[in-house]
Amino acid sequence: MINRILIRIRVVQIVYSWYQNTNKELRNAEKELLFGLQKSYDLYYYLLLLMIELTRAYENRIETKRNKFLPTEDDLHPNTKLVENKFVLHLKNNRQLLDYLAERPMSWDANEVFVKNLLDKILASETYQTYSALEDPSYADDREFWRKTFKQFIYANEELDDILEDESIYWNDDVEIVETFVLKTIKQFSEQNGSGQSLLPMFKDDEDRQYAMKLFSDTILNEKKYRDLIEKYTEKWDFERIAFMDMVIMQVALAEIFSFETIPTNVTLNEYIEIAKSYSTPKSGLFVNGILDAIVNDVKKTNLIFKN
Repeated sequence: MINRILIRIRVVQIVYSWYQNTNKELRNAEKELLFGLQKSYDLYYYLLLLMIELTRAYENRIETKRNKFLPTEDDLHPNTKLVENKFVLHLKNNRQLLDYLAERPMSWDANEVFVKNLLDKILASETYQTYSALEDPSYADDREFWRKTFKQFIYANEELDDILEDESIYWNDDVEIVETFVLKTIKQFSEQNGSGQSLLPMFKDDEDRQYAMKLFSDTILNEKKYRDLIEKYTEKWDFERIAFMDMVIMQVALAEIFSFETIPTNVTLNEYIEIAKSYSTPKSGLFVNGILDAIVNDVKKTNLIFKN
């Protein structure tokens, strides 16, 4: 689930922190990198849990209305399709989810008001009205309701983004990417798999984990080599006035270019140019692109870069 886009962003952040800290212990920094990636994976489960919490909030609302002193006919006979949604029932009892939450507990209790307000918006929506009017919704109907609801009310929700930022300093950078993986997970659920449905693993394979660790260590251990290259190709600039984040991004990019033979150079350049646009100055994308492109074109002539 943690793809290389997330890994690159996290490595850039950890390298930036490395140069801000006086205690430069490589092992501690590597632990911080893995911790940050673990938090990204936590967010995946936290967003899956949100659908369960919304269902639970609706169930509690039904019970409260039923137990009123003078309940109405609607209070006594509510629409229970949301509570009986087969997709959420499978998600709630998913063995992988339960095991993960047992090991790394998390809840939405501190954000109860947000959950209730979000539920109100969902219940007032056309998506819910259409779903609740179905006479006998199929598993596909149940799953599709939550796919649409997640995309409409949870994906790119600014209030949710603020909550996640308060919950973890790591989640603000991860949320949009992780939300796409939650949508992918919803689509993959099947009635046949039931509570045994596989959720996305933290890493696609061990190669991605090794990629993260190697990218970070090579960036730090070969600092002089990469800094010398950057300085050579920024000779027309005041080296001391170059945005420090630009320096870090270019250093990490060069570590990937020189250390990973199977990653095409144009892929690396595109990825770090996008990171520069998002995490540095408004002009950083063009600047980083120009410097890295000049370095790559020159070192290719001397066969210093070898790509499969």
